[in-house]
Amino acid sequence: MTIAFIDLAAQQRRIKPEIDAAIARVLAHGAYVMGPEVRAFEEQLAAFAGSKHALGCANGTEALVLPLMAWEVGPGDAVFCPSFTFAATGEVIPWLGASPVFVDILEDTYNLDPAKLEAAIQATKAQGALTPRAIIAVDLFGQPADYPAISAIAKKHGLKLIADSAQGFGCTLGGQHPGAWADVVTTSFFPAKPLGCYGDGGAVLTDDDWLAERMDSLRVHGKATASDIQGRTFDHDPKYLNMRVGLNSRLDTIQAAILIEKLKIFADEIEKRGVVAERYAAGLAGSGAKTPAVIQGGVSVWAQYTIEHPDRDGLAAHLKTQGVPSAAYYPMPMHTQACYSIYPQPGGLPVSEAKADLVLALPMHAYLDEETQDRIIAAVRSFNG
Repeated sequence: MTIAFIDLAAQQRRIKPEIDAAIARVLAHGAYVMGPEVRAFEEQLAAFAGSKHALGCANGTEALVLPLMAWEVGPGDAVFCPSFTFAATGEVIPWLGASPVFVDILEDTYNLDPAKLEAAIQATKAQGALTPRAIIAVDLFGQPADYPAISAIAKKHGLKLIADSAQGFGCTLGGQHPGAWADVVTTSFFPAKPLGCYGDGGAVLTDDDWLAERMDSLRVHGKATASDIQGRTFDHDPKYLNMRVGLNSRLDTIQAAILIEKLKIFADEIEKRGVVAERYAAGLAGSGAKTPAVIQGGVSVWAQYTIEHPDRDGLAAHLKTQGVPSAAYYPMPMHTQACYSIYPQPGGLPVSEAKADLVLALPMHAYLDEETQDRIIAAVRSFNG
């Protein structure tokens, strides 16, 4: 039997009638762009995450650039982010002419190291070529970054804080979502994400009224907002009064309709993922593979279940012979790739470079049955004798 790395079909079987009905409703009313389901989903998403505002957008990458554009980050500015992450985190910064400053990660959680972040900010200030403006912390593999520590650093230096929760939406720390600390939370609804749609999609969440209004304008070609129009006479549709240079980054109505149904079962799926993670930890104890650690007080949504092994590539090859899929995230951290190597990396990133050769993700989803999981665990253990 073929083992799925992420079993989207199992989830679809659970809610197929609801998904089919949701899509049919959109086809019936025909408002395919910014239709009523988009606003309904935004309200439900904000309520789930405890945020005042949620705005859908085209994908998780543009979710990251929207707040940077709103804050007018640009040439001469520094944005601090990890290198051990997907390219989207760092690539949006040069879009605006700003510079990513790559920061190393913690040994155990793979998330941004607060001490290294503080050192990188101090080094950047001392060097003087760039002006520190913002921090992007990533909820890698599904668990929250150390937001209390990172937020304290951001406030100390007067920097904005973005929680890149593309992999971690739904994670909590001390019972609170990342928005309790970050100025804005961004997420992706790419199909493989814990809360994924059936195409591309993303969202930004914030408690900041001004930021929400500005990002709403930017996602629709810089359209005029209520604040922009106040005191002006403009008799036409405000979308034709363009107050700033924006982009086209709207969440499709069909995707919002699908996400409404998925959000209804999301809390249950997070619990199920946690059970799968616990079984992995117990089953792999003493196997020679290092199982993941979660920050104290944190709840991961387990976007991936990532182990470490000194012979990562050998283990991956062995698992393949056993019919077990795996994935190596991220074999080349961003700062080691030619197009990003030109950007600052004060103090180096030895942990990121070391982990790139060690980590391997095993199949993980809410519908991984015990028999299949036992087969995966047995395959890992058999590699070690």
